[in-house]
Amino acid sequence: LMKRFYSSSVSEDLGCRRGEFSRKHYGSVELLISSDADGAIQRAGRFRVENGSSGENTDYAPGTWHRTDVHLENPEYHTRWYFKYFLGKVHQNYIGTDAEKNPFLLSVVLSDQNKQRIPQYHSILWRKTGTQKICLPYSPTKTLSVKSILSAMSLDKFEKSPREIFHPEIQKDLLVLEEQEGSVNFKFGVLYAKDGQLTDDEMFSNETGSESFQRFLHLLGDTITLKGWSGYRGGLDTKNDTTGTCSIYTVFQGHEIMFHVSTMLPYSRENKQQVERKRHIGNDIVTIIFQEGEESSPAFKPSMIRSHFTHIFALVRYNKQNDSYRLKIFSEESVPLFGPPLPSPPVFTNHQEFRDFVLVKLINGEKATLETPTFSQKRQRTLDMLIRSLYQDMMPDLHKVNNMLNRRSFSDVLPESPKSTRKKEEARQAEFVRLGQALKLKTTVKGDTTANLTTTSFCKKEPWESQSFCSNFPHEVVCADSWGQSLLVSTDAGILLIDDGQPSVQVFDKTLQIKQMNVLEALDLLIARTDKGKDSRILVFRLRAIQRDVETKKMIRSKYDCRDNKLERTKGCHLYAINTHHGSELRIVVAIRNKLLLVTRKYNSHNTLTSTSLLSSPESPVEKFQYIREICLSDPPVVMTLVDGPTGDSDNMICVAYRHQFDLVNESTGESYRLHHVETNRVNFVAAIDVYEDGEAGLLLCYNYVCQYRKVYPFSGGSPLVQPSAYDFHFSWNQVPYAVVCAFPYVLAFTTDSIEIRLAVNGNLVHTAVVPELQLVASRSDIYFKATAAVSGSSDSSYKEMGSKSSPQTATAYEKPEFPLPSLEGEVPCKNLYKIPLSNLVGRSIERPLKSPLAPKVITTTSSGVTSLPVMHSLSLPRMEIKEIASRTRKELLGLLDEPITKTESAQKLKTIPRRQSDPKQGAVRSSSSDRIISSSFEGYSERRHPSTSSDPDTLANREESSPSSYPFQVISLCDEDIVDLK
Repeated sequence: LMKRFYSSSVSEDLGCRRGEFSRKHYGSVELLISSDADGAIQRAGRFRVENGSSGENTDYAPGTWHRTDVHLENPEYHTRWYFKYFLGKVHQNYIGTDAEKNPFLLSVVLSDQNKQRIPQYHSILWRKTGTQKICLPYSPTKTLSVKSILSAMSLDKFEKSPREIFHPEIQKDLLVLEEQEGSVNFKFGVLYAKDGQLTDDEMFSNETGSESFQRFLHLLGDTITLKGWSGYRGGLDTKNDTTGTCSIYTVFQGHEIMFHVSTMLPYSRENKQQVERKRHIGNDIVTIIFQEGEESSPAFKPSMIRSHFTHIFALVRYNKQNDSYRLKIFSEESVPLFGPPLPSPPVFTNHQEFRDFVLVKLINGEKATLETPTFSQKRQRTLDMLIRSLYQDMMPDLHKVNNMLNRRSFSDVLPESPKSTRKKEEARQAEFVRLGQALKLKTTVKGDTTANLTTTSFCKKEPWESQSFCSNFPHEVVCADSWGQSLLVSTDAGILLIDDGQPSVQVFDKTLQIKQMNVLEALDLLIARTDKGKDSRILVFRLRAIQRDVETKKMIRSKYDCRDNKLERTKGCHLYAINTHHGSELRIVVAIRNKLLLVTRKYNSHNTLTSTSLLSSPESPVEKFQYIREICLSDPPVVMTLVDGPTGDSDNMICVAYRHQFDLVNESTGESYRLHHVETNRVNFVAAIDVYEDGEAGLLLCYNYVCQYRKVYPFSGGSPLVQPSAYDFHFSWNQVPYAVVCAFPYVLAFTTDSIEIRLAVNGNLVHTAVVPELQLVASRSDIYFKATAAVSGSSDSSYKEMGSKSSPQTATAYEKPEFPLPSLEGEVPCKNLYKIPLSNLVGRSIERPLKSPLAPKVITTTSSGVTSLPVMHSLSLPRMEIKEIASRTRKELLGLLDEPITKTESAQKLKTIPRRQSDPKQGAVRSSSSDRIISSSFEGYSERRHPSTSSDPDTLANREESSPSSYPFQVISLCDEDIVDLK
């Protein structure tokens, strides 16, 4: 295992711990040329083709890409902030102009974060380039000014300072501005193509579809009569039947969808081009092509359709032999990447899963198309016109407003003013709220917002759902790292080793204060930065020595027992970083103010992999490390990350963040190169994460609200190529994170009260989970975090407002978090440790070199001679592991009952075997030696199998002697039931 670990590449090593980051799964851009029946070229275009193949080979080899999580990207219930948080509530709106004399609007509301009793300021900045949304923490003792909010949005200079707008009608205008982000309802074209049809005129001229096409339409939605239709009509005539009499309609995850079906639109025998059909389908951004015929027949190409508006084509083929659908996606080259990626092969035998996948893919595709220059420039012109019009209408009236009201703070909605002024302000607020609620109700009735979730089927288990790891954890966590299935935690009470279902074990006492740590199981090392200030040091320990102390309970080490574990020349360090892949050597860069010390530990394949050499090596591994060189920087680094070069020979780099910049430093020469400069007055550096896309190095730079991805190419002539690339992208978080974790395809941002989950490939928001008093604990493999929960358990009292669907204040079920609610008044709060398995996020089984140091290694024997089963403490067991447990349990029990015993003896012995129980809430396996269910069920089962036999103990003993295998089969049956419960 260790040899295989060392021979792996950087991307493979990170892939097993972070998932795979590759844009190849989203297709490749190709030049597609269409020709007529005579072979003459008609049209050509560049499209990104997604066919489920991760490489150039299109043979759809199974197993190349299995991970496909189906999520709506940038869902409206997370992005339509003004409708969700502002409309119908007291909030403040401001208008002003920036340094370039471009007008802008600012909206601010103090709201409860998803009914979680976490007050926050939600802020929206409206500009012609689009909207910017951020969350700011609320403090009852600190007021928040307009300028501080705009400064957080990188808007520091103004031509005219912002003034507050008091007119209630401004809510109508702001709602119109938010609607420019795109419609919440969608219209998709559906074009039927017979086998051999190569032109759009032939496809549009099909009067009817086949039986398989009709089944496909029935799968997409319901057939509705257009005349008198009151729902979303998608541009179709619902009065005079000029666009046909029927159509296909559905509601998916709150979105109304109307399909423009070619065979249902009016057909003209005189007009060969079928202009009436093309008028609708040709103006749809997304079109589904249902093509008949075998795979070997000529395939559809987007260049066959003459349309400048359609950007995405979904090619669907039906296979009658195995009753499956095959999907292929064509996207115009300028459309940004969007998910979900197609599975490999892109064949769906489950029709409902196929429907969900297609609808999510098409909705995400239309949203992505709106970001192309064709649509974004139109939207920018519209926003610019609307905002300038508002500025011209509002600014003259603002000079007449009392200046006292303009000096209000956000923390106090009502200012300290005379009683008459307060009454006027209260009346204005009442009218403001009344108009906002009426607008919210009208918008909901019109269908211009997503429907209530109760009308959809969005109830699947999400990969980011957490599991309880340790309940009621009383200590303050400083740092931690995973060790197998356990967690090594530095707390105010010392260093503890925690495993689910077992009491914590103290490893070091509280005299040793660890501020940063890394557990390297494959190298048998624990690296830690201890103390602070001038006394801080880097310590290195052997894991097996610590594990031996834990197993033997020999001693609890103190600070004074670690003198031999100190690395030389590291006194006064404030930060360190290690390379994430240890293929040839372990590299540690230690920051001591503005100096960087490079320390390495060589890997010797002849000496360090054998168990004999491991046992004979000294307990302290300090002598294995060697000091290489010292590098001086201009300032002390705040963030530091090591980047492995493609060869590892003089091309390794160090990414450092200080002042207002990220720099790359050559480990061999010490030369630094500017990677990214931050153009803001204040910078809060969060992280620089090394990412290897298809083996090539890149960096995810996180600061303030921003996340930038920069490709880092190999050194060329002594300097790295860090110029802008087409592969670079950036996105913004809604709240400033204090930590960012990569678990591809996701990137998770941790704030003080939420986890924001986005897709790494495009930065699109997938979900925001509210987690009160959140603290990230460890994230090297599985993600561990600490959060508060009520002792009495979860309560739905916060959702009493969820009444009728038509109420404008109804909270949808989207807002209901999967994490525990905060403690209610009068209850004693406690903090628990939770775990998000990395295998759930990245969609694969994560291999770990070592097992948990707390897990039992051998099967022990009780005083009565009965072998007790090892207790398992895994929170999630794969099917193969469950089978192994079942097989091992059978063998142990068969060996246990080989000797003839009496009924009384067997009952006594079986009572000592702990029964494994499955916790339905956590999925964890627990044991209870006091449980008597096995023995009682065993006896009852025996009597049921032999109803005619006497229950006399002697008779039973005689029967046991003659049939020693009867009891083991009965016990095996009971164990199988336990295994079924565990599944």
